[in-house]
Amino acid sequence: MQVILLQRIGRLGQMGDVVNVRDGYARNFLLPQKKALRATDDNRKLFESRRAQLEADNLAHKSDAEGISEKLAGKVFVAIRQAGDTGQLYGSVSPRDVAEVVTAGGFTIDRNQVVLERPIKALGVHDVEIALHPEVVVKVKLNVARSEDEAERQARGEDVTVIKDEALDIETFNPDEAFDEGGEVRAMDEDA
Repeated sequence: MQVILLQRIGRLGQMGDVVNVRDGYARNFLLPQKKALRATDDNRKLFESRRAQLEADNLAHKSDAEGISEKLAGKVFVAIRQAGDTGQLYGSVSPRDVAEVVTAGGFTIDRNQVVLERPIKALGVHDVEIALHPEVVVKVKLNVARSEDEAERQARGEDVTVIKDEALDIETFNPDEAFDEGGEVRAMDEDA
């Protein structure tokens, strides 16, 4: 299906371009979201008559997005999630979760504005892109931790997935003491 784009859409085209897209993409996304019009003669005339207004609206939205991006750039947001000892999350952090955390931090964004290549499934500090406008993308940091204290430690660069007691047990483990000469496992004494 041929459509006329009413705004810039990544990997598709600029405002005013007539592009071929799949019917489902046009019917289910572009047309209901008012991002495109069907490429008929009447719609082409309508677009040309409204082009100046659409470009002015786009410019206003872009300047608003640039103002917000200056305030948002480089901010660090903390998401508290449950995770195992190895740092693997029980679940994942999705775009909806990122939008909720950023909104709680004082910036109103929608989950559709969060750009994640894949869901976040591990503890740590992750870079997340937020598309405030099709032409304005800002990077923020998301600190995924099990607690506020752990988030502060991660922010300082500390690795919170290593448990010190277990690391000490591994360093002091002697396999000669665990097995006898026949290869049998020795009974471990509580005193030893």
